[in-house]
Amino acid sequence: MKKLEHILEKHHFKTSDIIQILQDIQVEFHYLPKEVLEYASQRLRIPLSKIYSIATFYTAFSLTPRGKHICTVCMGTACHVRGAATILNEFERRLGIKSGETTEDKNCSLETVNCLGCCAIGPIVIYDGKYYGEFKLKNVSKFLEEKE
Repeated sequence: MKKLEHILEKHHFKTSDIIQILQDIQVEFHYLPKEVLEYASQRLRIPLSKIYSIATFYTAFSLTPRGKHICTVCMGTACHVRGAATILNEFERRLGIKSGETTEDKNCSLETVNCLGCCAIGPIVIYDGKYYGEFKLKNVSKFLEEKE
């Protein structure tokens, strides 16, 4: 729990920083491990149920292991009509997983969102926080090769 202690110290053990603490935990572990949340609950003197209510309220948090890389496909209306569903299907095929899953080697997690608000440049793919607009189906395999 040395890594967690460092995170808690960084935030001066302030319970008001719980969201930032959870964000830092997720960056460190790529998800929010149960044993880490239990330890944080004890050290911060916050009920574990409160930590879980925060962790499950925000979609940015994951209670299951995520990949080193996160690939997100926007499925909003504008992106959908421009082929987002077929792009998602191709990512699923190439990665061998469905949306919401992580590759066996924990290298990549595939997700969807309902709308990113970038409708004018859809379809949108986000990879590790970087936005790729006007994404084309034919670019999926090349894109994944470049990201390896």
